Amino acid sequence: PTSTPFPTTNGRDRLGDNLYTESMLALNPDTGKLKWYYQFTPHDIHVWDATEPPVLVDTRYRGEDRKLLMMANRNGFFYVLDRTNGKVLLAKPFVSKVTWASGIGEDGRPILNPEGDVTCPTTAANWNATAFSARTRLFYTVAIEECMVNLASGSWKKEPPQVDPPRKYVRALNIETGKVVWEQLQIGNIEGKRDGGLLVTAGGLIFYGDPGGDFVAMDERNGKTLWHFITSGDNKASPMTYTVGGKQFVAVAIGPNIVSFGLPTGATTAPPAEIPKK
Repeated sequence: PTSTPFPTTNGRDRLGDNLYTESMLALNPDTGKLKWYYQFTPHDIHVWDATEPPVLVDTRYRGEDRKLLMMANRNGFFYVLDRTNGKVLLAKPFVSKVTWASGIGEDGRPILNPEGDVTCPTTAANWNATAFSARTRLFYTVAIEECMVNLASGSWKKEPPQVDPPRKYVRALNIETGKVVWEQLQIGNIEGKRDGGLLVTAGGLIFYGDPGGDFVAMDERNGKTLWHFITSGDNKASPMTYTVGGKQFVAVAIGPNIVSFGLPTGATTAPPAEIPKK
C-alpha cells in the first residue's frame, strides 16, 4: 500500500488521479515490475492514505475459490480485492457516515459527491492490525466515526457547522456483503488517531487494547467481553501470540511496558463450540 500525494490537502497543483498514491500495488518480487494496481482514492485532498494493513486470505468466496486481499480503508470503505489481478469484488462503507462518495462504481472508481461544509469520515481506520477469522469468516477492524469541517468550503461565513463527537468501535464485517455483524463501542480517550490492533486466535478469541487502557479478550462470534486486564497505559500496538515449551502466551506493548499473559501451569481450556452452519 502507498501513502498520500503532496501537498496533502491542496490538489490545485497536482491535477489528475496522482498515480500511484493511496493505492495497492502488486509487484513482481524478482523484477520489481508492476503486475496490477488499484487506487482507493484518486486525487485525494483529505489525507486518506492507504497504509492500513491488508489481510490476505485464501477462501471460498461467493461460491468460488479465491485469493483475497481485504482492507478497511481510511476513506470509510471496506474493500475485498482478488489479489491475483486487483479486481474489486466488494467495496462497502464500514462507518455510518460517508459523505464524499455515494459508492464505488463497477469500474472501481468512487462515485464522488459535491464537497459540502462537512466531510465524513475524518479517518475511518488507521495503520494498526486488523484480523480475519477462518471460523466465523468475519473481518475485524477498529472503526472511527468522525467527521471534519471543510475550512475551505466558503459556504459558511461566521460559525463553522457543528459535528458530532467522535466515536470508536470494534466492528465485525461480513466479507461477502460488507454488513456489520456486531460492534462494540469503545470507552476512553478516542480523540487520537492511533488505535490498538486486533489479534484473532484459533480459540475463538479477539485480543485488543482499548482506549481506556484495558487489555481485553472478546468472543469473536458476538464481541462479548470475556476478560480484561487494567494496564492504565496508552494502547497503540497490536497484540501477538507465541509459544515457549509448548505453552502459549499473548503479549502486547502498552505504554512503556511489554505485558505477556499465559494460562497457569496445568490449566486447560475447552475447545470453542462449533459455529452452526446457516
